[in-house]
Order: sequence, then C-alpha cells, then structure tokens
Amino acid sequence: MNLYSKLFVVFITICLLSGCREKPVALWSISGQRIPITDSLPAIDSLEEFILPYRNRVNQVLDSTLAYAPYAITKSDGQWNTTAGNLMADIVLEQAGPIFKMRTGKDLDLVLLNHGGIRSIISQGPVTARTAYEVMPFENQIAVTEMKGPAVRQLISFLIRSGRPHPVAGMQITLDKNKTLQSVTIQGRPFNENRSYFVGTSDYLVKGGDDMGFFRENDTVITLDYKIRNAMIDYFKKVDTLMPVIDNRFRQLK
Repeated sequence: MNLYSKLFVVFITICLLSGCREKPVALWSISGQRIPITDSLPAIDSLEEFILPYRNRVNQVLDSTLAYAPYAITKSDGQWNTTAGNLMADIVLEQAGPIFKMRTGKDLDLVLLNHGGIRSIISQGPVTARTAYEVMPFENQIAVTEMKGPAVRQLISFLIRSGRPHPVAGMQITLDKNKTLQSVTIQGRPFNENRSYFVGTSDYLVKGGDDMGFFRENDTVITLDYKIRNAMIDYFKKVDTLMPVIDNRFRQLK
C-alpha cells in the first residue's frame, strides 16, 4: 500500500469515527397541562392496599377522644374576647410557660395570638387530635419574645384599634364606654412601661405577620420547638372537659 492509499484509509477512518459521535441534545420546548386530582381518576389497587393499614392507624390516632366540649367553642361569640380565643391563648400560656421557665429561668408574662389563626370551631361533643388539626392546621411554632415597655404599649394600642378579638392571656385590658384605655394589668400587676415583658406568640406573628409590626421591636426571640397544635393536643390529654368562657381579660365598660 503506497503512501497515498495509507493517507486515504486514515482519512476515511477519521470521518467514520467523527460520524459516530453523539450530537449534543438541546431542550427546545416544554409543554404541559393541569390535571385535576378528582374522584374521576382511577385508584391503583396495589397502592390502596399498601396505604390502607397506615391510613387506618392515622385515623385511629386522630379520632381517639381526648376531652369533651359541653358546648360549641367559637371565635365569634364575643366582641373583645371569645371562648375559642381565650382557650387558645390560655393553652399556650399554660403549656409553654414551664418550658420557657426551664430553659431560661424566666417567667412567661403574657400571650398574644391572632384571631384569623383560629380556623374552625370546636363542636359540642368529643374533642380529638383531629380537632386540633382543624382548629390549627398550620405548622406554627410557639415563640417567646422579650419586649420593652414601649413596644408592649404598641401591642395594647393595636388590640384596641383592631376591632378584632385577638386571643390574649396573662393581660387584662379595660376600656371606658368611649373605648378609651382605662387600665392595663399584666399578671395581675399594673403595666409598667419602664420594664420588659416576655410575650408568647407564634413564629409567624413574631416576624410582624398579620400587621403586628410591634413584634419586630424586640430584644430577643426564643423559639421553643413546640407547635401550637401539639400544645393543644397535650392540653386536651390532661383535661377532662373544655369549658372556656368570655371573661374580663379584655372588656369595655358600659
């Protein structure tokens, strides 16, 4: 084979090898459509059989009776405070207080939650873990913030002008017939604007959610890694009957 023939063979080989290389693939377009998940979609029997024992166990846990409500507990049965709001705030104060005390050596002074965070009534009858999920479907954690007196004063002013019965505990606010602030006590003592208070709330509100910007005026925030919903379930387990009432924690004199 002469030199010309050898060069020709090499050239053909290179061309063949080059032709065998994969061409780069580029994405030109994407198309999609929304497929509603409805009862019209056929069930997959094998998946249903696999999930069934777990579903039954979850339902058993959620529907086990923990306490009893002799009457409906709602967030709309009072002007300045409600049975549902009082129950929620009292639960957070009672359940989170000892945890905060153990971690910091400090006392939890008061609690403020938001009226809109209560998503369901507690119906008359058995109270279950599912009840807690219905009332509080969010994953909100309990947070405690140290607030100086002027920031607490903003909190009080917010409650007065909001016109909504936001859940509070540990604090009593009294207005005169003209909705002018008459007195404020925290843990039974007159409000002192020259000191700081430890306020329990949610990790959502402590960032200023639901127009509660005064929570940003804090010295420190401690998240307890304790969901409000779990606090409710723990509380339900230790009491026999839920009997919250509309009281004088936030009232207007006639």
